[in-house]
Amino acid sequence: MKLIVDLIYESGFAGMRYSISNTAEYGDYVTGPKIITAETKEAMKKVLADIQDGTFAKDFLLDMSPAGGKAHFNALRRKAAEHPSETVGKQIRSLYSWSENDKLINN
Repeated sequence: MKLIVDLIYESGFAGMRYSISNTAEYGDYVTGPKIITAETKEAMKKVLADIQDGTFAKDFLLDMSPAGGKAHFNALRRKAAEHPSETVGKQIRSLYSWSENDKLINN
C-alpha cells in the first residue's frame, strides 16, 4: 500500500497507473468506482469534519487519559488483531527467513 501511495504522491494517479501492472490498472478502473461510492465520499467528509472540529482529538485524548485508560483503543487493537488477514498474514510471514529478524517497534 505504501508503494501505491508513494506513487500517487510522486506522480498522481496517472503515474501510479503507469507504474503498476496492466492487471492492477484494469482492476483500478473497474473496481474503484464500486468501492469509492457516494456513501464512501460522504463518510470521508464526516471523518474530515470530526478532525477539523476537534471531535477526533477530544475522543482520542479522553481515551488515552488516565480516566479513559485506553479502554476503547485497546478493544479496537484486540479486534484488529483477531481479523483473519492478521492470522493468515502471520502464517505466511513465518514461512520467510526474514520474518524472525523483522521486528516492529511497539509504542
